[in-house]
Amino acid sequence: MSSRHPAERVRGFGTTIFAEISALAVQCGAVNLGQGFPDFAGPAWVKAAAVAAVAADLNQYAPYQGLPRLREAVAATWQAQGRTSVDPAREITVTSGATEALFGAIQALVNPGDEVIIFEPFYDAYVPAVTMAGGVPRYVRLHPPGEGQASPLTGVPEHAWWFDPEALRAAFSPHTRILMLNTPHNPTGKVFRMAELELIASLCIEYDVTVIADEVYDQLVFGDAVHQDIASLPGMWERTLTINSIGKTFSVTGWKIGYAVGPAALNDALRAAHQWITFATATPLQDAAAAALEAALTNDYYEVLRAEYLERYALLRTLLHEAGLPTLPTEGSYFVMADLRETGFADDGAFCRWLTREIGVAAIPPSAFYAPRESEGSSQPLPLLARFCFAKKLETLRAAGERLAAVRFPVGG
Repeated sequence: MSSRHPAERVRGFGTTIFAEISALAVQCGAVNLGQGFPDFAGPAWVKAAAVAAVAADLNQYAPYQGLPRLREAVAATWQAQGRTSVDPAREITVTSGATEALFGAIQALVNPGDEVIIFEPFYDAYVPAVTMAGGVPRYVRLHPPGEGQASPLTGVPEHAWWFDPEALRAAFSPHTRILMLNTPHNPTGKVFRMAELELIASLCIEYDVTVIADEVYDQLVFGDAVHQDIASLPGMWERTLTINSIGKTFSVTGWKIGYAVGPAALNDALRAAHQWITFATATPLQDAAAAALEAALTNDYYEVLRAEYLERYALLRTLLHEAGLPTLPTEGSYFVMADLRETGFADDGAFCRWLTREIGVAAIPPSAFYAPRESEGSSQPLPLLARFCFAKKLETLRAAGERLAAVRFPVGG
């Protein structure tokens, strides 16, 4: 084999669906409701903290574990949310975004041949990280509300996405090393309920499995849903590494300031990988992130944030319904799924490319967040949906609504 060929571990990776749809949106002048980042500025006081940190010459390498000030702010935030106290020196690690924390944790904890349980649809970075570690993904399907039986778990409402408890149990084996848990969930908007977390926890304890809990949308929860971290359940602190970031919460996704909270043993493993991946994260932005978390402990920032996002969600949901695209309920995150069954399309990718080119509104096809059918070993069809992002200005959402208003479904019908 030529040395110019890519290594086997990355040979199957193509361009992400986000890059494809965003490029198409630019080419077509479409309103981009696809990729998940805000089109509005982060808080002025957060940006001012970054400017002040640069002016104060906090411009050299930070400790690879993260600035002490930021780790202490994370610890204070964690405890203020009713969780147990954590040691910022040993039990918190700062990373270059949540994605680096996820990647580093998987590289640090997964050996070749180890199995990793992943709920699908999934955040698209999970599977490549497992693949590059030599791990084997094992998939558990999340079903949309109304698909098949109602969730058999008590406390999971009928309007929520759900999983089959027996399918989850069947995914565990003596080779299972990690379970990936994302709540609030991207792309579905599901918030895992206590009964679901208790089942997951009991199986992880039974099989001695570690949980990597991706909680980057923990402040964006709506309606009667309540975010609950699995690390707080009995027997789970010592086997859970919780990943978060300030990007979604403070609308500064480009800063790439993530962090992991968990027992010293899991943080030590993460740090062993992290030091050779990025070593350290931007020092002035770490200091500004600390200022943001510190301020949010004493002001009403999180309440205002949720209220503003709830307004955006309500507006986009109304616009989609008016265009003939009924939506599934969102409990958390800043995404909403639209039902495409009455559009005349049989494929979500074809719909999203058509919507971007012909209507001028970009959305993401969720089929990109499922395993290839042959690798999952399932003949069950995927739900026909499109994911829209409402982390946008109200005028951006209204502009998309004006374009959607011209559509009549089914197309060609």
